[in-house]
Amino acid sequence: MNELRVFFRHGLFILLGLSLLSCATTGPGGKKSFILISESQEIELGQSVSEQVLGQEKALADDQWQAYLTEVGRKIAAVSDRSTLPFHFTVLDNDQINAFATPGGYLFFYTGILRMMESEDELAAVMAHEISHVVGRHSVKTIQAYYGGAIAANILLGDQADKEIGQITEIVFGLALRGYGRSNEHEADQYGLHYMTKAGYNPQAMVTMFEKLAAASGDRESNFFEGLLSTHPDTKDRISRIKDQIAALPPENANRPLIKTKYAQMKSRLPAPVEKKEP
Repeated sequence: MNELRVFFRHGLFILLGLSLLSCATTGPGGKKSFILISESQEIELGQSVSEQVLGQEKALADDQWQAYLTEVGRKIAAVSDRSTLPFHFTVLDNDQINAFATPGGYLFFYTGILRMMESEDELAAVMAHEISHVVGRHSVKTIQAYYGGAIAANILLGDQADKEIGQITEIVFGLALRGYGRSNEHEADQYGLHYMTKAGYNPQAMVTMFEKLAAASGDRESNFFEGLLSTHPDTKDRISRIKDQIAALPPENANRPLIKTKYAQMKSRLPAPVEKKEP
C-alpha cells in the first residue's frame, strides 16, 4: 500500500509539472506548444553547449564587433515572443559561412558569414532566423522527440538531471550545426521575417541574404544551407515563401532604407580570411 501511495504521489507531481510546463510560447500570435523541459533547464543546457563551442572555437578578439552583434541581437530579441530570455551573442573567428543558435538563447556568428553581408539588415535577417529557432524551441522539441518521456520525468523529479544534460550536450551541438529539419527551417524563416520587420529592418534583406547563402552553398565551407536535399527546405522554395510573406506586408516596409554605412564600417574591422594552401 505504501508503495502504491508513493507511486501515485510521484504521478501527481509529474502531472502537475506537465500542466505547468506544457503550455510554452513557441511563436508569434501567442502560439503554444507542448514542452516538457523547463526554461531553466533549457538555459542550463544552452550554457553547457556554449562552453563546448567556446572550447573548440575562437571568439573574435574585437570588443566593438561583439558589442555590435549584441546590439543587433537584442534589438530583435526585444520584439520576439521570448523577449525576457537572457540572450547571448558571440562572433567566432572562423571563415566558415555559418551561424547557429543553441537552446536558451546562445547565438554564434562566424566571421565568414559576416563578410558576405552588405547591410545591417542582412545581419538582422540571419539573426532573426536564429532567434526564431530559440523562440520555437526547436532544439528542445527535438530532444523531447528523441528521448521521449524518460528525460521529462527525470527533469521534473530532479533525478539525475545533471547526467541527462551532460549526455545530450553533444547531440544538441551537432543539431545546431546541421539544422533543425524542413518544417522548423520554414518556421524560423517565417518568424524571422516577422521579427526583423517588427524591429524596423527592411524585410527584402532576407531575400538578398538567402540568395547569397544559396549561391555560396556549393562551397565546402558553407554550412548555413548544409544538407539542402535532406534537412533544409529547397532554397528556391524558401525564398519564394519569403517573397510571398513580404508581399502581404504594407509596402512601406520594403522601402525602408538599408543600414549600409554603419555595417561597412564594422565590416572593415573583420580580419582577412585565411589563405587556403594549395594541395
